[in-house]
Order: sequence, then structure tokens, then C-alpha cells
Amino acid sequence: MNKTNIRKEAKRRSPWTWIPTLYVAEGLPYFAVNVLTVLMYTNMGIGLTEMAFYTGWLYLPWVIKPFWSPFVDLIGTKRKWTVAMQLAIALTAGAAGLLLPAPFFFSATLTCFWLMAFFSATHDIAADGYYMIELDPHDQAAYVGVRSTFYRIASVIGQGGLVILAGVLEENCKSVATAWSLVFIILSLFFTAIFAYHLFMMPVAQKDRPLPGVTARSICRNFAMTFVTFFRKPHIFRALAFMLLYRLPEAMCVKLVQPFLKAPHSEGGLGLSTSEIGFVNGTVGVVALLAGGILGGLAIARDGLRHWLWPMAMSLTLPCIFYCGLAMWQPDSFALICAAIGIEQFGYGFGFTAFMLYLIYFSRGESQTSHYAFCTAFMALGMMLPGMAAGWLHHLLADLSLFGGTGPQGYVNFFWWVMICCAATFAVCAGIRIEPGFGIKKETAV
Repeated sequence: MNKTNIRKEAKRRSPWTWIPTLYVAEGLPYFAVNVLTVLMYTNMGIGLTEMAFYTGWLYLPWVIKPFWSPFVDLIGTKRKWTVAMQLAIALTAGAAGLLLPAPFFFSATLTCFWLMAFFSATHDIAADGYYMIELDPHDQAAYVGVRSTFYRIASVIGQGGLVILAGVLEENCKSVATAWSLVFIILSLFFTAIFAYHLFMMPVAQKDRPLPGVTARSICRNFAMTFVTFFRKPHIFRALAFMLLYRLPEAMCVKLVQPFLKAPHSEGGLGLSTSEIGFVNGTVGVVALLAGGILGGLAIARDGLRHWLWPMAMSLTLPCIFYCGLAMWQPDSFALICAAIGIEQFGYGFGFTAFMLYLIYFSRGESQTSHYAFCTAFMALGMMLPGMAAGWLHHLLADLSLFGGTGPQGYVNFFWWVMICCAATFAVCAGIRIEPGFGIKKETAV
């Protein structure tokens, strides 16, 4: 290595200076768009049917991002895309905050949040691409735990800290709209700071440049070929059914759990404050989810995906029964509510491990990276469509006297419907085929 290269290597910034902030920035907009908006619109009086349907559309950019991700390679650099998207997220978050007190806030802020979702999905593409370009394979492996940890920290901030902040502001401001407006303005200021920080602290990678000889025509041609080869994979329809339906119970729950926690007892809910919801979801729920995911990874590494598929499917689905119990008995004990949701989230984290590993399993072979992107798009679609219908189903089931409960039947019936949806998870598990031993670490394999 010559002296020039030695000096360049010595001056190379430590990945610790940009990976933590980059992956907090990657996670926060996702949770802001898909978690904060649900509770915010509920608190501002938007009906469950409209809230679930319109916020469900906010998943769309993550569903379709494989269609424009190749063009991030063609135009500009990953670094420029990353910092530009952070500035765009700051602007849309700020616009949403300013528009929340307006009479037409619902349509105006939905537009802002859809743009934020698009910018966030593009940021995911660019940031992950930059990570792989800036770091060599050894450092990519060394820092994968760091990026994962700080993405999870973003989850705690987005589902916990910001919700708790909104609850405190709701209690001290004149209106709910003002409280949530301040939350999104603070989020906007945070992303402005992140943009400025990364503009100076993210290294300019030598390999970070548009791919040579690549044109829009060649991208479209290669994309079409990749698309065709994906749908020619063996057992493709069974695999697609698994991607779309394995998480159906959770997809049904995701849009109504926070409104259920917030709704007063007279409306069939648990009557928690906004701050309490932030604590139970953003701390208890997230910690349990991560613990379940870690245990799931260890279990599969020992015995393989095929061995654990059915136990994990039951772990993901059956704990939803706790929501049925909460809806039927409407307990006042906050500790009991935290325990029930903690168990449900632990089961979800444990069961979700099998799902993610199956996506890797099905993506193997030629064009693995692109095929995995298609798999994650179908994963997002499987969450988007049921979530959009959840509010309508709640309304449809509200007046039916099907199960016991101390309050109105809407949430009771809805969560029992979620339990019925578990049959879809079991059906798609029965349809897929997995090679014995897949997922077992080499050192533990016999």
C-alpha cells in the first residue's frame, strides 16, 4: 500500500460516526408514517373505517419500491440520494405539523405522509446501498449488529418516545391538533439536523457513482427478466400465498390495536392515555418483540426452519387470544394489559423469524437480491391490504352479538375474527416445502 492510500485509510471516518444516525434516520419515518398516524388520527376524531383505509395506503411505497430502486443506481450517488431524502423527510414532516391545525387537515396531512413514505422508502434503498458500497465485506458483517440495533432504537423512539411526548403535550396544550403538530415539527427539526450532520460526516465513497454503461433501457430489460425468473420459480403460487397470508392475523390487528387501547370502556376499549399507549407499545411491546426475535433466531440456528415452522406459526397466531380477553373483560390493571401485550408481541417476534428466513430461502439462486426485494414487496402488500379493511370489518361486526363482553361488541367480535384468520396462517404453512436443515448453522449441523 503506498503512502497516499495509507493516509487516506488513516483519515477514513469510523463507521461509528454515521451508521448509528443513518439507521435511526431509516427507521423513524417508517414508524412515524405507519404507527404515529394511526393514533394521531384516532385522537383527532377520524373514524376507524376511514383511518384504517387511508393510512393503509401509506404502506404502498414500500410495496412498490422494487420498481424504482434500480434507478437509484442510474442517477446520482447513494450518498446524495440519502441526504436528499433526509431533507425531503424533514420538509414533509414540517408541512404535516403546520397543516394539522387546519380544518382540511386530514386530506392535507395524508398527502404529506404519503410523500414522506415515498421519500422514506427511497431512503431505505439509498442508505442500504451506501452501507454496502462504503464498507468492505468484513466491515459489513462487523457492523450489521450496529445497524440493526439502531434501527430498533428508532422503533423505541417512534412507537414509544414520540407517542409519550404527544401524550404529555395533549395534557398541556389547548388541543390535540396542537400537540401532534408540535411532535411532527420536532421530528422535522430532528431530520434537518440529521441532514446537516450527514452532509458533512458521511464519507464520499470511491465506488459510490452511477453504474458505468447502465441505461434506463438496460435497467428495464434486466428488471423484466428478473421479474419473469421470479414468477418461474418452483411452487411460486404457494410461496406467494405464504408471503401474503402468513401474517394475516397481525395485519388485521395492526391498525386497530392502538384505537382499542385508547377507546373508553363505554366504546369497548381499555381507556389508556396516549402516554400509556406509548409506554406499552414502545417499551414493553418492542422489548418483548426483540426478545422473541432473538430467541427465534437461536432456535432456527440450532434445529432449522423446517423443524420450527409450525411452532413459530402457532406462536405468531395463538397469542392474539390475549386481545380477545382484553376486549371481553376490559381490565383496569395497567400491569395486566402490559403483560398481555408483552406476551403477544413476544410470540409475534418469535413467529416472525420463520417468515423472514423463508423469504431468504425462497430467494436463493440467480438474482437473489432482486428476488428478495420482490418477496419483501409482497410481504408489505400482505400487511397493507388487510389493514385497509380492518376498520370496515370492525364496523361490520360491531352490531353482531357473537361473543360475550362488558362493552360494545365491535372490538370483541373483531379480535375473535382475528383468531379465525389464524386458519389462513396454518393453511399456507401446510402448502410450502422447505429442505431439511435449512437455517442450521454449519457448526451445529450434524
